[in-house]
Amino acid sequence: MSLGFSYIGLIFLLLLLVPNVIWSRYKPAGYDRYVVNENRILLIFERIGEVLVTCCALIFTDFNIGTITGRTYILAAAFLCMILYEVFWIRYFRSRQRMEDFYSSLLGIPVAGATLPVLAFLLLALYGRNIFLLAAVLILAVGHIGIHLGHRKEIK
Repeated sequence: MSLGFSYIGLIFLLLLLVPNVIWSRYKPAGYDRYVVNENRILLIFERIGEVLVTCCALIFTDFNIGTITGRTYILAAAFLCMILYEVFWIRYFRSRQRMEDFYSSLLGIPVAGATLPVLAFLLLALYGRNIFLLAAVLILAVGHIGIHLGHRKEIK
């Protein structure tokens, strides 16, 4: 693992953050009613995971493209997950922006808005062979996907 700036990590984080900033103006009706019911333990995991993933994605050069090897397919799969994540957001912004739309599946992937970026960063960790990002993603996954599944269960 090598310390330094990761432009790939920055690209992934921008692909993650830009739709979320836009979403803050287009939250589904009633969203605030569900937030108060979030499991506090899952919320702690989510927040810690968010900070750790952000830091790890930026400070390790392991994720930058080097020589093209068989592992490059893992990076391509990570980018595909991020592209699908953007497709999820496009579909959400074009919808009626209800809770059901926000917690919907995409191509059979449950709660795609939470699962796809976690999967993308998991693949990025595997590509970079970075145990720190892997641990951070697992912490994030427990909290973020857990919260989204809880919300989806509530709306049904």
